[in-house]
Amino acid sequence: MWMLTLFDLPTSSKKQRHAYRQLRTGLLKDGFRMIQFSVYGRHCSSEENAMVHERRVCALLPSWGEVRIIMLTDKQFERMKIFHGIKRKTPEKAPNQLDLF
Repeated sequence: MWMLTLFDLPTSSKKQRHAYRQLRTGLLKDGFRMIQFSVYGRHCSSEENAMVHERRVCALLPSWGEVRIIMLTDKQFERMKIFHGIKRKTPEKAPNQLDLF
């Protein structure tokens, strides 16, 4: 399962820029990677794990701006089409699951 966090936060004041940096830094510390500007994603091993990360994102949210969280299955994420200029790029692969035996 993939968790995408999309945000649109104003950055016109010093306080707003600080809140933006806190959210971005918090996402990176929680294992999110930048997919596009203001779009961060991470792979979650289960729905329960995704809920843990959702609560962490909610704890970082400022009282202004707009933040959306989207959950996608691996198959839905795999179907994403990425265009860089004219060439199409392949989406990132889900990390391998940990094998215990």
